[in-house]
Amino acid sequence: VQLQASGGGLVQPGGSLRLSCVASESVFRTSDMDWHRQAPGLERELVATAFRSGSTRYAESVKGRFTISRDMEKNTVYLQMNDLKPWDTGVYYCHGNGRTRRGEPFDSWGQGTQVTVSS
Repeated sequence: VQLQASGGGLVQPGGSLRLSCVASESVFRTSDMDWHRQAPGLERELVATAFRSGSTRYAESVKGRFTISRDMEKNTVYLQMNDLKPWDTGVYYCHGNGRTRRGEPFDSWGQGTQVTVSS
């Protein structure tokens, strides 16, 4: 399964961005999808997860500001980011793990999209 992330850019503090991640196959019902980010000099961290059950989970640092969602028809998972802070800056990666409709396991990463929050 291939994942293609997009939507990053430069935004002022307090602004919003929406990241998109398109999967090459319809896997959302049988997989967990999440967004990670990596700031310069720091390790990659988990930001938000959309579980196959439909539930979601967020890192404490983004709760109330970020929303992860899935569009089953478009095979796309989104990360809506509001009230962005300078420390949200980093490369954002989408990730998925689970099984395809054929029952084959997969664990895939998208290529990353840069988010820069600066005035």
